[in-house]
Amino acid sequence: MDLPPYLITPKIIQLIAAISEKIGRVNAHFLDKPSPQLRKTNRIRTIHSSLAIEGNTLTEEQITAIMEEKRVIGPEKDVKEVLNAIKVYDHLHSFNPLDERSFLHAHELLMNGLIDDKGSYRKKGVGIMAGDKIAHLAPPASNVPYLMRNLFQYLQSSAEIALIKSCVFHYEMEFIHPFTDGNGRMGRLWQTAILLKEYPIFEFIPLENGIHSTQHEYYHALSMSDKAGNSTPFIEYMLGILDISLTGILNERTKMDTAKDRLDYFLETQSSPFSRREYMAVFKHISTATASRDLKQGIDLGMLSKVGDKNKTIYIKTVG
Repeated sequence: MDLPPYLITPKIIQLIAAISEKIGRVNAHFLDKPSPQLRKTNRIRTIHSSLAIEGNTLTEEQITAIMEEKRVIGPEKDVKEVLNAIKVYDHLHSFNPLDERSFLHAHELLMNGLIDDKGSYRKKGVGIMAGDKIAHLAPPASNVPYLMRNLFQYLQSSAEIALIKSCVFHYEMEFIHPFTDGNGRMGRLWQTAILLKEYPIFEFIPLENGIHSTQHEYYHALSMSDKAGNSTPFIEYMLGILDISLTGILNERTKMDTAKDRLDYFLETQSSPFSRREYMAVFKHISTATASRDLKQGIDLGMLSKVGDKNKTIYIKTVG
């Protein structure tokens, strides 16, 4: 097996430390019982961003409508891309990120009805254009099966941490460009699949959203790694995106400024009955007085009923 070349820089070490700390905070505070609404919202962002990078014109609102099986007016190809992406991300847990056959099956689902050779490696040479110039000439088609097999051997046997391996795979796959179409989508999808195996929270974190919002930097990082002959610049870029994405999910959960927001989230994700202490364990940033006011408002709004008194009080979710 030929190991993909890269260096562990001080910036990479700093980012891994920051990401690890944020993963711990997310796991401890917010995503032990993820909100179904959070899952849906971030899935929509993921699909929209990953497809928008490739030129899909549908909005988040249109993608939401498609997920809800409503009729949407838009280019047939764009709608088909969204339908395929919804199916693939709904089956994210069924893919084995270490298995090449699973990788090819995911491509087959993602590109179904869009290209003829879905789920198969390309049989011809490809070049990636930037304007009227070739920005990247991919390896010959005859080399693709060997290069991809070697890349999966790296995933299976390397002792490197998943945070690094996911970035290395993403870059190397883009460099090999194994498919006639869908390479960008597959690179982003499979990085998520690799991370998900080690860190379940990445099911709820839209990495693609961060890439979409820094699309120029994304392509620049790919180009810099091409020029360097290793994936180090791309690893630094992608770890930065992971760090930003984790910060975003933490901010989403901590910016619940109203009692109604907090109550809605708590009742959607936690079991009933519960105590004030259990309520505060979810919202660690609020005071005892604020928690008491929240719970009183829940009773006033008919969301909760109360049993007991003082320290023995428990709250029960109202059915309906």
